[in-house]
Amino acid sequence: MNETLELPFWLELLTAALLLIGSLFALIGALGLLRLKDYFQRMHPPALASTIGAWCVALASIIYFSWLKQSPVLHAWLIPILLSITVPVTTLLLARAALFRKRMAKEPVPEEVSSGGDRGN
Repeated sequence: MNETLELPFWLELLTAALLLIGSLFALIGALGLLRLKDYFQRMHPPALASTIGAWCVALASIIYFSWLKQSPVLHAWLIPILLSITVPVTTLLLARAALFRKRMAKEPVPEEVSSGGDRGN
């Protein structure tokens, strides 16, 4: 069991590329959080980017550890699947709470929301 398998260069390169892509998505989400001006605009980039980044990191993990164990290691998919389910729900609940607070404080709300879903029909 002390044998260590060496990864081929192409597999190391693929794993590194997936990790780099995942980290770039996280960086893009963080920059979107910093640069956008409104709370309702700021909540989208981190949610989308972190989910896509998690998929890339999970795929890199699956490729790396499947090669080392010489059998499929698929339990890493659990993390991005749960993120794909929970992030949109959390984002929706946070948006509704922020919208409720703005309405209670008699502050202006975003235009798409204030029309009550009626988009000119």
